[in-house]
Amino acid sequence: MQRALFSRSALLAQQAAAALDSPLAARCAPQLQRLDRSMSSVTIPPPACMLRPLEAPYRYLFGPGPSNVPPRILAAGGKPIIGHLHPEMYEIMNDIKRGIQYAFQTENNMTISMSGSGHAAMECAVFNTVEPGESVLVGINGIWGERVAEIAERMGANVHRLVKTPGRHFSNQEIEQAIAKHKPVLFFLTHGESSAGLCHPVDGIGDICRKHNCLFLVDTVASLGAAPIFMDKQNIDILYTGSQKALNSPPGTAPISFNDRACHKMFNRKTKPVSYLFDMTHLSNYWGCDGKPARAYHHTGPVSGFFALRESLAILAEKGLEESWRKHKEVAAYLYKGLEDLGLNLFIPDKDLRLPSVTTISIPEGYDWREMLAYIMKHHQMEMTGGLGPSLGMVMRIGLMGYNCEKANADMALHALADALKNCKKSKA
Repeated sequence: MQRALFSRSALLAQQAAAALDSPLAARCAPQLQRLDRSMSSVTIPPPACMLRPLEAPYRYLFGPGPSNVPPRILAAGGKPIIGHLHPEMYEIMNDIKRGIQYAFQTENNMTISMSGSGHAAMECAVFNTVEPGESVLVGINGIWGERVAEIAERMGANVHRLVKTPGRHFSNQEIEQAIAKHKPVLFFLTHGESSAGLCHPVDGIGDICRKHNCLFLVDTVASLGAAPIFMDKQNIDILYTGSQKALNSPPGTAPISFNDRACHKMFNRKTKPVSYLFDMTHLSNYWGCDGKPARAYHHTGPVSGFFALRESLAILAEKGLEESWRKHKEVAAYLYKGLEDLGLNLFIPDKDLRLPSVTTISIPEGYDWREMLAYIMKHHQMEMTGGLGPSLGMVMRIGLMGYNCEKANADMALHALADALKNCKKSKA
């Protein structure tokens, strides 16, 4: 019976093929095509841009990030996809966790990577440790404090701002006075304020926060791997970073770690966090941090992004943190001298407070900074940027971090700036 059905199907297929090859079929083809189009549910044609191959120019990314990605990390991100819940993926996630613990200098079990940029980690930290109506103190001396303040306000916190102009830092005394006054459950500080080029001192602030029963949250997106940070020794309760700066991964993953004090606060809430995606109750299980024998599905993590992040953390481990810090400091000092030789003024006068990964210069007098940056991009295929948030119109920013942290790249950046100073218009006013 099955053989007869198969033979009958084969015969029909042969007859259909012969009919399509006949002269009648050829004459009817245009009418059939019009009929087919009239019956189609698709009314919007394929866009012409999507019928062309993808093109992306090579640029020297000497801004505040992302930075150029080394071939080894690009190759890791290009490996074949595996399932996000496969045992091999869990092992890679475990490697990432251990790599983050090394980079952060922490033994915290609750250490993961967010599926998203540094903003994802920023929101995760606030959403999980703060409840509506609770007091939050935010140190603002650039754009990242402004962002955290807005995030906390959006989820209903009572936000207090400790404000300085870009490039200035807070003394421990100022911080303790504000904490004593506002009694926050969380104090936020940016370690590497990339909008101003400031590396903020951290020593002693964690002790102040513990004295006043306040969690200490620190942003190291622009500084991790470039400037020393010690999560456990400095009593930092929550620390996060991004993948695309000195770690040299593509944007899209964001390491974060919570110590026991932070875990006690976020796992003894009266209300659920406002975000399901960023709820650490679920993420802690997804990353195997909650002690349960099985990991449950929560979301589909960025598999290729995690491959790349794992490789970037491996490169940092191979090089060693202290060597990475030394290299960034050395290349930054080389860049500082070159900038001063060009007659440019460094925005942060105290060299000990300069962020090694992102250098800021005051906008040269008489020049249009936008014109200079456009000239450098056009003639040198090189990205440098202006200020951001409160530093906009005050500074130009040069980033040499991770893979880009080489004296040869500093020379290229200095040559491009010298060329722009020579060829861009300078006002007489």
